[in-house]
Amino acid sequence: MVLFVLMVSSCSKDSIDDTAIPKAENAVSVEQELLVMVNDYRTSLGYSNLDFSEVAYDYANDHTDYMIAMGTINHDNFSARASQISTEVNASIVAENVAKDYTSAQKAFDEWMASAGHRKNIEGNFSHTAISVKKDKAGNFYYTQLFYK
Repeated sequence: MVLFVLMVSSCSKDSIDDTAIPKAENAVSVEQELLVMVNDYRTSLGYSNLDFSEVAYDYANDHTDYMIAMGTINHDNFSARASQISTEVNASIVAENVAKDYTSAQKAFDEWMASAGHRKNIEGNFSHTAISVKKDKAGNFYYTQLFYK
């Protein structure tokens, strides 16, 4: 049995839109900085580091592009993403954090830590993660972090 964990502040839509979504450029340095912050925090609590997952990164990038196209943060299609990740890597649990408009990795991390649901995912019993950070045309940052075990 696969358990999917989702911390949402909005409703989830599970229909998959066939519309082509433009691909935005990754803010790789922000992604890497945020991953280090997450792992440093986990280590400070005695938890293991989360390994980077290329599979999760691909899905996180797709979702970040989708959020940019929609102009808002959301967990739309999370069930489909979680199911696909689970199938590809035999994950038993998948979770997701999203954010928008934080201008630095530190600000995004601080806001995730201030949210009980987001913090629970960061502190969760996961083994892998990936973080996608991209800017829309107006320069606003969008974030998707996927976790799995």
